[in-house]
Amino acid sequence: MSEKNSDLGRRRIDFDRLEIPVLERLKSEWQEEKPLEGSRISCCLHITTETAVLMETLNAGGAEIRLCASNPLSTQDDVAAYLNDKGLTTYGRRGESEQEFYENIENTLAHDPHVLIDDGGDMTTAYMEEKGPDYGEFRGVCEETTTGINRLKAMANAGELPFPAVDVNGSRIKHLFDNFYGTGQSSITGLLAATNRMIAGSDVVVVGYGFCGEGIARDAAGLGARVHVVECSPVKALRASMDGHNAVDMDQAAEIGDIFVTATGNKHVIDGGHIEKMKDGAILANAGHFNVEINLDWVEEKSSGSERVNEHTVRYDLENGKSVHVVAEGRLVNLCAGQGHPASVMDMSFAGQALSAEWLWREGTVLDAGVHSVPEEIENRIAELKLESMGMSFQELTPEQVEYLNSWQEGT
Repeated sequence: MSEKNSDLGRRRIDFDRLEIPVLERLKSEWQEEKPLEGSRISCCLHITTETAVLMETLNAGGAEIRLCASNPLSTQDDVAAYLNDKGLTTYGRRGESEQEFYENIENTLAHDPHVLIDDGGDMTTAYMEEKGPDYGEFRGVCEETTTGINRLKAMANAGELPFPAVDVNGSRIKHLFDNFYGTGQSSITGLLAATNRMIAGSDVVVVGYGFCGEGIARDAAGLGARVHVVECSPVKALRASMDGHNAVDMDQAAEIGDIFVTATGNKHVIDGGHIEKMKDGAILANAGHFNVEINLDWVEEKSSGSERVNEHTVRYDLENGKSVHVVAEGRLVNLCAGQGHPASVMDMSFAGQALSAEWLWREGTVLDAGVHSVPEEIENRIAELKLESMGMSFQELTPEQVEYLNSWQEGT
């Protein structure tokens, strides 16, 4: 990496530091306290400006860290250059091959980590294949995203998760802010960067109405779109309808939509039969972790030709005479066609990762194997620090109120 790239990375990171006060506060405290002294932490995350500050924070706490990319297209090369120049070992480049992707994971694991910080579960499964069943002094993994948590819970349910895992994604401080506000804004801005299509007046189909899909639908509606939601849960579909959206199944949505965004964590939620029904020129994008939500193999097989129309978008001409446009190769639209989540929400998520990693380093040897929630005191501390940084506060309960909430004797 060139010195010029590294300096650009530094300038971009410094710009975002203004929006990352909680991590910067932790970094300052940990510089003195060294709560991670003696630990080795391997991280598989999107290599962005916010991730750089997380790496600095872990290192300030005394950890030896290594980082690799959790997606072949999300790495910001200037950030990777900066981190390597600072001696924070980073493996990854934008556009790396599948072979390079897994080689980078292997290199990141080569220092025999005590803790993993993962995004999607690829590093965790690679570590288990390499080390199992003898995990030595390993303390556990902190997982960042829904897809990775689904994989960990599946392992746990099958009795095949041999160490503690912290569900950082499931913490309120993460999913209420990062998944909802962050994914909503960054997915729309990534889509706009890739296509420059007018959202107002368009029919936007959001597939999945978890926190991520809810945020995407909210922001699309805020820009004037007619939003249609596809959801496999009748309860979530009902919620979408009461939020003002049109709840439909995928067959109905296929004939309506101008723009489709998936956010389910599931496979082939937009399948070949759906794509055949779409309008000529429909735009397909994905905000889920893996590029399996849209059946891209079907698109390749059923196209008579394709053409890259810009850096992020490819047009496929289908055998039925219509075309579809696939954004960011079906990978995360917010990171692969945009800059990812705003720094202010990643501040909270990555503070959760840092404090959860420190908790695992302290307590991992006594925690049971399985998926654990982030301790409430960690979530509350992050929220308090964030409010403080914004010049805001919250109302503490009086002793009388605490006693009342914990009793049953007092009634009408």
